[in-house]
Amino acid sequence: MSEPSAAGAKLSSGQALAAFMVRHGLIIALVVMEIGFAIVEPLVLSPGNLLNIIQQTSYIAVFAAAQMVVIVTRGFDLSLGTTVSAVSVASALVMTGMVANGSTNMPVIMLMGMLTGLGLGLAVGLFNGICVSVLNVNAFVTTLGSLNICFGIATTISDGRPVFDVPREFSGLLYSGTILGVPAPVIIAIVVLIAIHLMLTWTVFGRSLYLIGGNPRAAALAGLPSKRYLTTAYVVCSLLAAVGALMLTARTGSGEPNLGGNVTLQSIAAAVIGGVSLRGGVGGTYAAVLGALFVTALSNCMGLARIDGYIQQIILGCVIIAAIFVDRLRTGAR
Repeated sequence: MSEPSAAGAKLSSGQALAAFMVRHGLIIALVVMEIGFAIVEPLVLSPGNLLNIIQQTSYIAVFAAAQMVVIVTRGFDLSLGTTVSAVSVASALVMTGMVANGSTNMPVIMLMGMLTGLGLGLAVGLFNGICVSVLNVNAFVTTLGSLNICFGIATTISDGRPVFDVPREFSGLLYSGTILGVPAPVIIAIVVLIAIHLMLTWTVFGRSLYLIGGNPRAAALAGLPSKRYLTTAYVVCSLLAAVGALMLTARTGSGEPNLGGNVTLQSIAAAVIGGVSLRGGVGGTYAAVLGALFVTALSNCMGLARIDGYIQQIILGCVIIAAIFVDRLRTGAR
């Protein structure tokens, strides 16, 4: 009788180790990756580079949190990147236009620019949300259409050229400014992530999103206003994209019609790599931050190691596939 008991104990230990690796494997991989690249390029672990990684992570974390909000509902937003571009151009045009017309009230100029960007983000989110929840259009098709619409808006209103001369005060507020030595982008990201965490864990709306994504039928039987909540989720996603766009506009000092670039891929990758399940119902701000940190550190390390940009995309794609495989393991363990 003692032998089966020992076998059972060994099995339990193996399962415990597997569960530990599934939950904390990304942190271990992050540490191993940093040390490995540091052997090739010592600058990887320099204080200056580590600070740079933290600052870069602040942007990706905001976008990953945006994707996370809709991924937990079994959706995603392919238009996030072009929303960033459209918001950047629109907000920059408003600010430079007001300055060109003789306005000197910089707080009002910056406020109008930010409100324009947030308003555009709100409009995109409403469009996506209504199409997905009310019209029952597939999220892939909806956001793919929005991707093209936002790209068209960005390139049309800017004539396909960057909008230069964004007020330096705007960059000072959202990029180069610091509070107690902490860079403005990091502070903004922390505030945004705390707000999203509280929304998901302390509000009926936030907790309902997990039920809608994890078990839509149960959500319907529970009487949840799923259509309204789904629409709101896409609005939150696009508003966060707008916040990130304003941060990036402040960093570049101009409105860029191609600013979104790889943001969509990076945001989805960060969310999935961090542990947000594409099957819905699983994820949180911790996952978004951890995934964003990993994606940023990986890109940073590959850049310092002088790995070709195209090869970097291949590696990132492989990492995403591996993350989805781990997600299946995690789902099977539950």
